[in-house]
Amino acid sequence: MKPYFSVIIPLYNKENFILNTIKSVLNQTFTDYEIILVEDCSTDKSLEIVSNNVNGKVRIIRHEKNKGLSASRNTGIKNANANYLAFLDADDLWKEDYLQELFQLINEFPRAYLFATNYEEFYADDKILLPENNSKKLQNNSLITDFFEISLAQPLYCPSSFCVEKSVFETIGYYDETITFGEDVDFNIRANSEFILAYSKTPLVHYLMLSENQITQSKISGKIITNFDKFEINNCSKSLKKFLDFHRYIMAKHYKLEGNYENFMKMKNGISTSSLNNQQLILLNLPSSVLKFANQIKALFLSKGIRFTTYD
Repeated sequence: MKPYFSVIIPLYNKENFILNTIKSVLNQTFTDYEIILVEDCSTDKSLEIVSNNVNGKVRIIRHEKNKGLSASRNTGIKNANANYLAFLDADDLWKEDYLQELFQLINEFPRAYLFATNYEEFYADDKILLPENNSKKLQNNSLITDFFEISLAQPLYCPSSFCVEKSVFETIGYYDETITFGEDVDFNIRANSEFILAYSKTPLVHYLMLSENQITQSKISGKIITNFDKFEINNCSKSLKKFLDFHRYIMAKHYKLEGNYENFMKMKNGISTSSLNNQQLILLNLPSSVLKFANQIKALFLSKGIRFTTYD
C-alpha cells in the first residue's frame, strides 16, 4: 500500500543538521509517509551520518555526480510513491503537527493541488521571527485566489513548508535544473499560474536562515536566475506583472550590491515603476555605497529582533 506523503529531502553538506531534520519527520503525529533522501555527492560526513543513524523508513538515493538542488528534488519526485509530495531542506525542521495540517488542508479544499503553511525564521542566538508576509490578511485555513497579488512581500511559504499533488508535475514540468539561484521562484510562478493553493497561516516549519552553505548567503553574480521575461510573453495579468517586477527589484539590489551594473540595469529596465512603492523606488536608485550602509543597518536591527521592510 503506497504512503499518503512522500517526504523529499535533498542532501548536500549538511552534516550538522541532517539528523535533526530527519528526526523532525519521524516525530510527526501523522505517520503515513515515506522519506526519500537524495544524496547529492556531499563532501562532508552527511552520508556517513545518515547511513549510520536512520532506520528503514528512510530511502537513500545517491547521485553519481553533484547535480544541484533542483535536480535532487526532481530525483525525489520521480521516485516518489505517494500522491502528495512534501519538500524539506536538510537544515530545516517540521513541528510535529505539520503533516497533519497538510492532511487537513488536502481534505478541506478538494479544489487545491498545492498546499503550504506559514513558517518561522530561525536566526543566530536562537532568535525566531515570523516572516513579514501577508498571511495576517488571511483566515487560518483558506484558498489563495490570487497568489501573485498576496505575495508582494516575504514569501507566504518557504521551500520546506510546501507540498504538491504529484500530477502537477505532469502539467507544468519539474524544477528547472538550469537555474542555480532562486529556483523556487520559477517553480512557484509556474505552479501557481495553473493550480490553486490551500494555505494554513499557522507557522509549522522552522526555517534556518544561517547555515554554512545556504544560498541566501551566496553571491548572485555568475549564477543563473529565473528568466522573468518569459512569463510576460502572453500578456500576463497585472498581479503577475507586479510579482515579476517585485522579484526583478530584489535581484537588481543583489546585483548593485555586488557591483554587477550590467545585470543591475537589465533587471531595472524590466521594471514598471508603477509596480513598486516609493520606498522601493528610492532603494533601487540609491548609490551602491548607501545601499550597502542601509543593508548593514537593517541587519543590525534584525540581529536584535527588529525587522524593517519596504513592503506595503
